[in-house]
Amino acid sequence: MLKKIVCVAIPGMAPFEFGVICEVFGIDRSAHNGPVFDFEVVTAVPGALRTKLGFDIVVHQGLDAAADADLIAIPAYEAGTEIHPDVLRVVREAEARGAWVLSVCSGAFILGAAGILDGRRSTTHWMYADALAAAYPNTTVDPDVLFVDDNRVVTGAGTAAGIDAALHVVRRELGATAANVIARRMVVPPQRDGGQSQFIQTPVAERCSDSFAEIIGWMMQTLDQDLTVDQLARRALMSPRTFARRFRAELGTTPTAWLNRQRLMLAQQLLEETDDTLDSIAAQTGFGAAAVMRHHFVRTLQTTPTAYRRTFGIPRPAPDYAVVARKTSPEPAKVTVLSSGVM
Repeated sequence: MLKKIVCVAIPGMAPFEFGVICEVFGIDRSAHNGPVFDFEVVTAVPGALRTKLGFDIVVHQGLDAAADADLIAIPAYEAGTEIHPDVLRVVREAEARGAWVLSVCSGAFILGAAGILDGRRSTTHWMYADALAAAYPNTTVDPDVLFVDDNRVVTGAGTAAGIDAALHVVRRELGATAANVIARRMVVPPQRDGGQSQFIQTPVAERCSDSFAEIIGWMMQTLDQDLTVDQLARRALMSPRTFARRFRAELGTTPTAWLNRQRLMLAQQLLEETDDTLDSIAAQTGFGAAAVMRHHFVRTLQTTPTAYRRTFGIPRPAPDYAVVARKTSPEPAKVTVLSSGVM
């Protein structure tokens, strides 16, 4: 269970990426039925730390508090900063005991220096991807994704992608509903599609254009239907080829991939919050059949719908009933079930 989160403050760290970790894990959101974490900020040498932007942050807690953390989070930091060996030790120990380890942006270099990226996939800001690959050749660096989760070692790409990476950990441990509460409070999407490559050469659109906002709204309301690119293009008054090209330009992914992601997120919510059968949920979400939905769960979430519900579903109380045996000789006992609910 994800309960204790420790953020390791580094001299020269980037304030925004540090703030991302604090924002996701450090705020009590119980008033909105969100998670509450035991969150601490620690450092190798307690006292004032100079940030990348030149102002100081005072950290009072030493690294001892990280010994039993469920997640160790490393923010981005200024290249060339000397990393205290005890920080690397804390990272190695966390990985060895099966805790989550999360880095944001250039924080991946600390994970590499600790040796826990060896044999794993990883990512970092696209500007630093080549440097990470050169410095730590035993990791496979993917410069095109927002984050990588390789067996509980999560590396996030640049800046805001740290939000995606952190919410991913929450979603994996506590379910989609918990991640959605945090995202709603932060006014960010609970899960973005695409990768950082879409942001390199062109600016990120703040929102969809009006022509696409309408079609996206309609798609969200008709996820249970068998939607094709031809149908969507006709509704948008475009040719299929033009629609597919503009959809990717606006949302960073294909219409089919976007639909599958939305269907998957809705299925997660229904598995968490309802008792509906897998076939019913598959029909409601547009997957059609439980086997198809299972395929998408395994491919994207590395779990099955049944296992997901077992982990994140709301526990249902046992039926309130009593068994009364009435015996009249010489007939065998007659058993009557008295129930306060529907059996």
